Formats: sequence, structure tokens, C-alpha cells
Amino acid sequence: MIVVRNAKPEIYSRLKNSVTKKVPYIAEALTSLAEGTVLDGELVALDAAGMPDFNLLQNFRSAESHILYFVFDILAHEGRSLLKLPLRERRKILRDVVVANDRIQIVEVSQSSSDIMRFVREHHLEGVIAKRADSVYLPGKRTGLWVKTRTNLTQEFVVGGYTPSHLGLDALIVGFYPGKELHFSARVRAGFMPQTRRQVYEKIRHLVTDKCPFVNLPQPTAGRWGQGITATAMKDMVWLMPETVAQIRD
Repeated sequence: MIVVRNAKPEIYSRLKNSVTKKVPYIAEALTSLAEGTVLDGELVALDAAGMPDFNLLQNFRSAESHILYFVFDILAHEGRSLLKLPLRERRKILRDVVVANDRIQIVEVSQSSSDIMRFVREHHLEGVIAKRADSVYLPGKRTGLWVKTRTNLTQEFVVGGYTPSHLGLDALIVGFYPGKELHFSARVRAGFMPQTRRQVYEKIRHLVTDKCPFVNLPQPTAGRWGQGITATAMKDMVWLMPETVAQIRD
């Protein structure tokens, strides 16, 4: 969010922390905004190919020349609230108020949804966030006015084990062959229904073995997100002969 107070644009993160000092060049690019203007947008770092790079965004200093502000909504102008106006009307005001430049870009929609999704898939982007054109702005509320559409990435992995549960299995332990040896990749738990857990369990139960098939286990720590498999965690795993392939969607 960008709020203009005392003729100075202030930039706030989603957690309402000021990040103006980290990206002063974005604030400087918006100094022509009128007092009492509030914008909604996204800071994006673009790599050499012009593609979004989240890792690059993490280091504001080194990424300065790559960071832009993509604005997609205006919530107030000259102190007047625009929250009750439909999005299409707010967008008209936005185009009159904000001037695009090297640092500031206005998100435009000039293609059909099918064309946009085709572009997203071809460029291996994560997906699309869309909003109804007739929607008002409801700060802090989750509503059906927003729609998230992801382009699922699919990859085949070798199943080398599972964590057991009363349904047969709780999560699959999968990996891949970069060479002749099987390397652990991830634990896959999301996306299962109780019935599919039982069905998958019945397909793999005959492959149980005492030997762990992954050459890179155990791992020293569980990692930040707890996906790593330590020696302690391995005690709860059931290992399989690596003869089954699963198609995993992100």
C-alpha cells in the first residue's frame, strides 16, 4: 500500500510496516501524487529476462535496479474514499491519477482470460489472481470477489516410502534419479482424500522393504519448513522398493 501524507508517499507492507527507507526510489517516482491518495499494488523484482524473481526481491539493496511497483487499484484520491466504487470505476480514476514510468507500472487487462492463462503457462508463471470488475473494496475481508487460478506444475517422482496412518498412509516419500541412485525430494501429504489414501496404500503395500532406498537420507535437520527427514524421523517411515511412479502436481 502507498499512502501520501504531508506530500510524501509512504510505502507499507502487508503487515503494515513501513518499507519506504528500503525502496526510496519507488516513493520518489510517485511524488506527483496528490495528498490523501492511497494505492494498492505489488513490489516486483524482474530478472534479466523480465520475469518475476522472488529471491531477487529479498535483497532490496542489490536488487534496486530490478524492483518496480505494479499498481492495480486506488482506494482514495485527494482524501476522498473510493472503496464503495466498483473496481472498473476505480481503475478509470487510477489511469488518470498515476503516470507510468521506469519504476511504476499500471497493471492492465486487455486480453481474454483464456489468452492470459495461456501466456502464464507458456512462461511458467505461478498463476493469476483475478477480481470481479463490479466489486467494491472490502479491506481485510476474504470474499468470493477474488479468484486465484494456479497453473499446476506436474512432475513424476519415484515413491520410496510412506508415513503410516490408520488409513494406511499419511504421506508419500518421493524422490528422483539424477543418476543411478535415488535421491529424496519431498514428503507429499496434501491433495489426498481418505479413500485415495486407502487406494494408494493397497497399490504399494506389497513393496515394503527394510532398506531405505534414498542415498541422501538421513538429513542433518528438518529444515525451515519441516520437510527434511532426520534419523529420528526415519524411525517412523515405512520404506518401499522403488518400483512405483507418482505424478505430483504443485
